[in-house]
Amino acid sequence: MTDRSAPSPATDRPGPAPATAPLCLVTGATGYVGGRLVPELLDAGYRVRCLARTPGKLRDHPWADRVDIVRGDVTDEASVRDAMRGADIAYYLVHALGTGPGFEDTDREAAAVFARRARAAGVRRLVYLGGLTPAGVPERHLSPHLRSRAEVGRVLSDSGVPTTVLRAAVILGSGSASFEMLRYLTERLPLMVTPRWLRTRIQPIAIRDVLRYLVGSAGMPPDVSRSFDIGGPDVLTYRELMARYAAVAGLPRRLVLPVPLLTPRLSSLWIGLVTPVPASIARPLADSLRHEVVCREHDIARHVPDPPGAPLGCDEALALALRRVREARVTTRWSSASVPGAPSDPLPTDPDWAGGSLYTDERERLVDAPPEQLWRVIEGVGGDNGWYSLPLAWAARGWLDRLVGGVGLRRGRRDAARLRAGDSLDFWRVEEIQHGRLLRLRAEMRLPGLAWLEMYADRDERGRTRYRQRALFHPHGLLGHAYWWGVAPFHAAVFGGMARNITGAAEKAAAGAGSGSGAAR
Repeated sequence: MTDRSAPSPATDRPGPAPATAPLCLVTGATGYVGGRLVPELLDAGYRVRCLARTPGKLRDHPWADRVDIVRGDVTDEASVRDAMRGADIAYYLVHALGTGPGFEDTDREAAAVFARRARAAGVRRLVYLGGLTPAGVPERHLSPHLRSRAEVGRVLSDSGVPTTVLRAAVILGSGSASFEMLRYLTERLPLMVTPRWLRTRIQPIAIRDVLRYLVGSAGMPPDVSRSFDIGGPDVLTYRELMARYAAVAGLPRRLVLPVPLLTPRLSSLWIGLVTPVPASIARPLADSLRHEVVCREHDIARHVPDPPGAPLGCDEALALALRRVREARVTTRWSSASVPGAPSDPLPTDPDWAGGSLYTDERERLVDAPPEQLWRVIEGVGGDNGWYSLPLAWAARGWLDRLVGGVGLRRGRRDAARLRAGDSLDFWRVEEIQHGRLLRLRAEMRLPGLAWLEMYADRDERGRTRYRQRALFHPHGLLGHAYWWGVAPFHAAVFGGMARNITGAAEKAAAGAGSGSGAAR
């Protein structure tokens, strides 16, 4: 089982699976695990169909032309019914975590829809990745996150369809929320005042082993229907895991001072300030570490045998994940999935745009550089490259967003140079990308309205390179209007500076390469 980070050359890719190959339905393909599972299933010889609320987010994945993509949602019975048609194996890799206090009800209802439609469609097996629960702890005492995961597993298992429930604790892999939380806590804080859960024993597992078990579960015999604990070979406390990371990363020994006063809520806020993981996601991760989560069996090996060297040890898993981060070869990230509660209203450019107030700020500049040079600058915005205007103002906006529970700027980029539809980009999401021409970003920061930022590289009627930039804001209520007019005085500096500096960077790069073209301003 490989942990691919880039598409193989076309000559190396397996051809399409035969029409007689089993068909796997994958939900959550836009997420961290699902986005990595799809190519593994394809390479194992399965046909794959993806159920996605926004199919466009899968368009730029290297495997997109090898799968069938169906628009829909697990809460919508009609779309689940359509997606289940002809499926042999169905993977349930979604959850409503972070959508609000009613997420357990949403998870339960969605799982019931999925189970019901799977049985009606004659699906041969359901596969679910859940959470490892502590031994001897009544379910009512579990965190809402673990309690909901356990309940979803039961709902699917009670469907009458043979079901494999894989229960994992901390997943270690480049881009996973658990790994990013661990990485930033360890790297940024040489001295840490930490909660008691750092003394809790856990059994981490490498993402490549999770994928191996997920793929292997598709071939289990029909008389196997049960849950399996999955974990790596190492059992250690979270504090010891941090020490392991520091050693693998070549960092000095970290000093840790546990204190009993940090509640899960305070812990999540603390994690949200120190790491890119927002408090809404950090809270269930911290909650899950209150109890010991260690595998009680390794029965999965009877049905999915471990090859030599597997499962990966903790040090190997950390080293592999860290190497992929440093080499910018991260295929999916925890932020690949949409932020819960992110806007889903129609685009201002959609034919059925609902109308109402729409504020715009438009900028246009001629560029003394070829369009492809301008595009490289546009596609490289955000993350470590910044936003080409008033860095302090952007940083302040990011901190303000985190203070009110938003994602802030720390999500950065999946890849330093390339973007694809669905990528998170600081507090934006890539909603549309037409390589070489258009980048449209949708705001996922906390705002009293909906916001987009568009950047174009094209030529004018005289063939000169032209940069066009458009910021759009659809206000919600009086507060939304007040917000726009309150920040309007800064637009010349923020948006005007961005247009000026992006075009300037393109011209400088073109001049340095000796390839400047187009018209001088």
